[in-house]
Amino acid sequence: MAAEIEDPAAAGDSGSASEEVKPYRIHVSSRYLNLTKQKLEIARLPHELDDPKSTDWWQPKSQVEPLIDFWLEEYQWRDEEKALNGLPQFRTGFTIPQSQSPIRIQFIHARSSHSNVIPLLIIPPFPLSSLSLGHLIGLFTDPAEANHQPFHVVIPSLPGLGFSDALPANSAVISSTADLLDSLMKRLGYSFYLATTTGTGASSPAHIDYKLADWLSTQYADSCLGTHFISPPLTKPRLQAAPLAWTKWSIARFFEASTLGYQSKDFSALRQSGSDVAKKSTKTAKLPPNKYGFAEPNTLAYALCDSPTGLLVFVMKGLRLLAPHKEFTPAEIIGFTQLAWLPGPEAAMRFWAHCARHPETTAPKKSPKKPNVALTVFLGDEQKVRPQGNSEANADASVYAFNTAKPMYSCPAWAETRYNVLHTNRASGNPGFLVWERPEIIAAGVRGLSAAVLKIDKRLQPSSNPEMATRPQEVEPAAEIPSSTVTTPGEQPSSPGFEIPPKSGLLAPPKVSERLPPVREISDDTKVASHETLPMKTPSPVPATPSPGPPPTTTTTTTTEGG
Repeated sequence: MAAEIEDPAAAGDSGSASEEVKPYRIHVSSRYLNLTKQKLEIARLPHELDDPKSTDWWQPKSQVEPLIDFWLEEYQWRDEEKALNGLPQFRTGFTIPQSQSPIRIQFIHARSSHSNVIPLLIIPPFPLSSLSLGHLIGLFTDPAEANHQPFHVVIPSLPGLGFSDALPANSAVISSTADLLDSLMKRLGYSFYLATTTGTGASSPAHIDYKLADWLSTQYADSCLGTHFISPPLTKPRLQAAPLAWTKWSIARFFEASTLGYQSKDFSALRQSGSDVAKKSTKTAKLPPNKYGFAEPNTLAYALCDSPTGLLVFVMKGLRLLAPHKEFTPAEIIGFTQLAWLPGPEAAMRFWAHCARHPETTAPKKSPKKPNVALTVFLGDEQKVRPQGNSEANADASVYAFNTAKPMYSCPAWAETRYNVLHTNRASGNPGFLVWERPEIIAAGVRGLSAAVLKIDKRLQPSSNPEMATRPQEVEPAAEIPSSTVTTPGEQPSSPGFEIPPKSGLLAPPKVSERLPPVREISDDTKVASHETLPMKTPSPVPATPSPGPPPTTTTTTTTEGG
């Protein structure tokens, strides 16, 4: 049985129930968690050859087995669920032409208690959802330095990720998603706002992170007054398209000097990334969807939707690509995997494949002004180091990782042909898993953008209305969370209520000093238990105390029989 109970916090202009902004809370059924446990217990792992190991692919079995045991015996989803429900989560629906039913977007909305606050849209790095970015809230809403600009923060989960509904098949994913994000900001009362990416545009799958921010900056410049890009996949100026920019680039490149908008650091970074500065290649590096089997996503979706172990290895591979020098704790790795496993990874794979196979042209609207942007690029000048930690497993992962090219470097001055670059930050090293390893760099870029936009655009004047800057009141946690039960992998869980935003680092999983040794025995006579043996979920009672926030005008209760 699945029960959905949501108290509306605000109503849209049309008064439609689907457009109400409702507090949102996660509750996954015990039946579904038991099913996950059974699948982990009967996991069949591939055979591996004896030494010497291949240098052509990664062999992580020595890491996978302890992680499966950790997931089964130590990892507690209910603790993670409680921490996630401490975030100010909401959900609201939007009607789009391609869909017969509203597309519901789940998002985090945290207001700052400071005065002179600016609205900020934070786009999670694909394919992470808003739930992985809760530790960023305090960094922006309550900055440590008194002279740092505070922000009202909105962090949405993109369609099909987290607990946001997926877009219909064959939708133009970039333009449709950008329209949803802009509509969300306006529905929350933010007519003008800034936006930032949190992942690198050049290495993002199919350049999704960059394309979303670029579409917002060019197609919604009347509301998105400034955008912060991180390592955007820019191209060198061309003579026919931009003769003046080409001339500046040619002169600066010849002398390799700090002139005409370029710095000597740019040319060092180009060499560091393996680019041939002497030759003019005008093509950006593209990540073909076939490289990871995403040209046709449904085939792989069947495997990953059925196997939590397979999804775990896929997540490990992604983390190794993003942050080859960081050793993630077992709790962190399982946490990322669980947030992809619960709603199912198929929507993310379809989003990726459609974006890669059907690129959308984001030509700027005819306007005398270029979009205002800030850029953060990475010089790649760090020394090569061994991965953090001394574990043999992690050392193996670094040796048998993936033969990927160095991150492409884009000179910030290349952006001048398309954007009005107001602020540039050339950071040292490589970006890595920026949102978890160096989030302060993201904040520095956003602060630089906001300071520059405030000087030229009065529409972004910070709000000083104290009523608009209040935080949700702190409440005692409910004895039992009203359940919107996930009885099947494709069903969306939801339930009401929210608590105060966590302090920075609340969602960072605890460190684990020891991992359990493998205890699994795999044999040919292992049998799969019938789903009929799984216990049925008894619906949790509705709490007598209403959720905090604005008094609800109505209460919507939907009960669906199933399971």
